[in-house]
Amino acid sequence: MVNLEKTLFDLCQPLVEDKDSLSVKTMSSTNDNEILLYVYANSEDVARLIGRRGSMATSLRQMMSIAARNEHKRVSVKFEAY
Repeated sequence: MVNLEKTLFDLCQPLVEDKDSLSVKTMSSTNDNEILLYVYANSEDVARLIGRRGSMATSLRQMMSIAARNEHKRVSVKFEAY
């Protein structure tokens, strides 16, 4: 069983400057086959994680989708700045 929260955290950590401000949380979903993952970081780091035209965010979502296939789940990744 893959820990999706830790996997996403490990993917995001090298990309941010302030590693202490980064956190990944799993939120409940109304659909049993869907997992919602929220990435919280300061605004500069969130901008870096999203990338130009969302290219980095798209790549992170694709990697997490592949990681969730073994569990037959859909993953939604959201980015939040604080």
